[in-house]
Amino acid sequence: MIPWLIVAPSFVAGFAGLTAYGAVHPRSQLFGHTTYKTDQLKKLAITFDDGPNPEITPKLLDLLDRYHAKASFFLVGKYVRQAPEMVKETAARGHLLGNHTDTHPNLFFCSPAETRAELLRCSEAIGQATWAEPRWFRPPFGYRSPWVGALAQQQRMHTAMWTIMPGDWRPKSPEWLIERMKPVATRVQNASANQQPSHQPPGDVLCLHDGDYARPNADRVRTLVALEYWLPRWRDLGVEFVTMKETNGKAVEA
Repeated sequence: MIPWLIVAPSFVAGFAGLTAYGAVHPRSQLFGHTTYKTDQLKKLAITFDDGPNPEITPKLLDLLDRYHAKASFFLVGKYVRQAPEMVKETAARGHLLGNHTDTHPNLFFCSPAETRAELLRCSEAIGQATWAEPRWFRPPFGYRSPWVGALAQQQRMHTAMWTIMPGDWRPKSPEWLIERMKPVATRVQNASANQQPSHQPPGDVLCLHDGDYARPNADRVRTLVALEYWLPRWRDLGVEFVTMKETNGKAVEA
């Protein structure tokens, strides 16, 4: 048998696997630097995708205010243009606004020109609503192409991923979602029990959804209920709620 007939399929399979890892895995740095964790165990970055959502976002803002929690909202441009006042209110309350593209496509299948346009149009929509363009970006579905990281950097944006995505878009009960969000508290409790302050692991970036990319006014009550359960419990554990620009111990904006 000719050796290259054996090697070639293995090479193709390996390359395909590496590409899939780089495109999908939230911790992959293959297609450009991303931030997917905080620098301290008791720092929690709560993030929301697919908004703004007139049905749920105002209720989330009030809930976050109640616990003095700041969060990061990754917005879809087409919905920003429908609810600019809500976007302005979110920023006024001290939350970070991020770019989640204009129409929420799978960027792995978008050309560089299409990707650039998606990022630009979303940033322009946020800028028109708030007079400040976003400096953070999250790819829809978490899918990245080999060029998306560079294009985000060209537009002066950092790429945000996550450590925990509990699946709050699924039509499950609030109790199911509460259990799926339990790892945040478990990690803090286990570290406190081990009492090893010299070796504290990093903290979590939690990916939730206040909207639905496919339709406005989506039902996200389960997300609200789960946060109503966990916010006071996280606070009692000494967890600090930070935005993405505060994940590494200093403000990262420009």
